[in-house]
Amino acid sequence: MPSVRSIALGFWVRAGSRDEDHEHAGISHFLEHLLFKGTDRFSSREIDEAFDAMGAEVNAGTGKETTSVYSRFLDNHLERAFDVLQDMVLRPAYPDIDSERQVVIEEIAMYEDEPQDKVHDVLAGAIFGDHPLGRPIIGRADVVSSVPVPEIASWHDGRYVSPNIVLAAAGNLEHDRIVELAEAAVGKAGIAPPAREDAPEAAGQVLRFHQKETEQYHVALGGPGIPRGDDRRFALRVLDTILGGSTSSRLFQEVREKRGLAYSVYSYASHYADTGQVALYLGTRPDNVAEAVDVIGSELRRLHDDGVTEDELERARDNVKGRTVLSMESTLTRMNRLGSSILMEVPLLTLDEVLAAFDAVTLDDVNGLAQGLWQSERMSAAGVGGDEAAFRRALEAVSPALAAA
Repeated sequence: MPSVRSIALGFWVRAGSRDEDHEHAGISHFLEHLLFKGTDRFSSREIDEAFDAMGAEVNAGTGKETTSVYSRFLDNHLERAFDVLQDMVLRPAYPDIDSERQVVIEEIAMYEDEPQDKVHDVLAGAIFGDHPLGRPIIGRADVVSSVPVPEIASWHDGRYVSPNIVLAAAGNLEHDRIVELAEAAVGKAGIAPPAREDAPEAAGQVLRFHQKETEQYHVALGGPGIPRGDDRRFALRVLDTILGGSTSSRLFQEVREKRGLAYSVYSYASHYADTGQVALYLGTRPDNVAEAVDVIGSELRRLHDDGVTEDELERARDNVKGRTVLSMESTLTRMNRLGSSILMEVPLLTLDEVLAAFDAVTLDDVNGLAQGLWQSERMSAAGVGGDEAAFRRALEAVSPALAAA
């Protein structure tokens, strides 16, 4: 991207919460934190000072299948930024980490106080059950507080190996120079990481409720979706935009704009290597929950029975194309797309190929997904709020069988 003066650089690792067993739930996320605590060459403070001196952004994220560590900096700082970043990722030293245990435990406590976030993990547990995809990425405080350093180091050394890592970069750079830096940093290839557990079988309708005194009921509905590499992902992106992924979507208009029953209402889709998830979210006060869920039930039935109109398809298609083009002006977005696509072996399409794929989406494609993915018999539910009985009564408007599950 020769028109910019920055570079976004990221290490993408095929390791996430999906790789954990119950006894190590949260070790991937904790390790991500510890990468910033120091190496044999750089202390934690020296890492912070190095990136601050470059005016750089540096961050990391753990997902269910990946961990990424990345930075954005001026192009003249490539060698320095790469040197510090690769040492953090490949050679952490695990100095005194007890303070970071407390930081992550505080993060878990903060997460528990955010019901609008927690409800999505409650829903994942309903959909995927005891499979690792059903567990929160953030992990458990008892694991973080007690996992010994040798186990953390073993976890890192078994997964942060070159067959499991993609280095991605976007911006004002020379590809060959990035390759040279990578080859100097990685050295030997290492052994292949352990295999992952297969995707879970569909569990049918499951209801899970987390009792907590809150100002709102936080409601999530959803079910199994499609894998990351499925060609239908373009049609699903369009369908999601129509259902709840935009301000002109059906859920946003009917629940918020027309009736004022919620501030936040939306739908989304998550994709994994061999499965996926579709879901919607609603946050509303206790006296509105029955009416709001009734509206959602009506909209889901209308989507299933009547399908999508040609006007909705055209508007949603233009929406996702516009957002895609605008996002590609960001070096971080381009780097993320490169890293995640190559790591998960999803075909890396050009921008024109992506736009053509959206243009090729038909009404039959979208309505077929609506029929298949948003059937009430496939849906599970999650709730966070004060009264489970009230939550169950509200769900009868969506599916009596789900309300009784």
